[in-house]
Amino acid sequence: MQTMLAHDEFAAPSRTLAGKAAIITGSTSGIGFGIARAFAASGAHVMLNGLPSSDIETTRKGLERDFGVMAAFSPADMSMPVEIGTMFDAALASFGKVDILVNNAGIQHVEAIETFPPDKWDRIIAINLSAAFHAIRAAVPGMKARNWGRIINVASAHALVASPFKSAYVAAKHGIVGLTKTVALETAEHGITANAICPGYVLTPLVEKQIPETARARMLTEEQVVRDVLLKAQPTHRFVSTEEIGALAVFLSTDAARSITGAALPVEGGWTAQ
Repeated sequence: MQTMLAHDEFAAPSRTLAGKAAIITGSTSGIGFGIARAFAASGAHVMLNGLPSSDIETTRKGLERDFGVMAAFSPADMSMPVEIGTMFDAALASFGKVDILVNNAGIQHVEAIETFPPDKWDRIIAINLSAAFHAIRAAVPGMKARNWGRIINVASAHALVASPFKSAYVAAKHGIVGLTKTVALETAEHGITANAICPGYVLTPLVEKQIPETARARMLTEEQVVRDVLLKAQPTHRFVSTEEIGALAVFLSTDAARSITGAALPVEGGWTAQ
């Protein structure tokens, strides 16, 4: 198994986001937590979001202790627009503003389209696409008022290409790129940027869950799925790290990236270059 990078290998060289406040959805583990940690290391206050767990308070306090920032947590269900609004209210109460929004929450289901459960389609579209709309809608007024904002949508290589048995996920991720471009155009004169990061396979709980599902759908062993399906698509033949995604998210949130907007940025080891 690929060795994960040390937490500080991609640590920010300075506190480039000091004083900024960020919401990162789906951030109690995996890519989302990698981004939250990178933001905190860069001086930003962060609101974590995800399912409640017994160790979330330890995680939250750890970010505050390690990086000297404020860290909050919202258990908002991203399939529920009302709860997304409540999350923003909590962030405003904690930080006074939301400068950066990262839409990362996502779920997956792997199955042939003729047997794909409609309820799973609806939930994937709700969490992977509609939640981003509701969060952006809540974030933009404050960003416009301050003439500064950063919106980062975590899409996927599957926002640029397709794979079989992932109809809902591919549809949602393609939709995220379209939403990103539209928001970028609407906010271009207000100091706001909107971009999509399109990772390849990152070894996260979501990807680990896909391995047995893909094995069943393709009638392969789990080892064959990793070797011949997942990493075969990436010419580097290595998983992307959460630290790499976090470092890019930090850069996109700085003033150095103010002219990058409406972009879908692949971070997938050359997958979509083929």
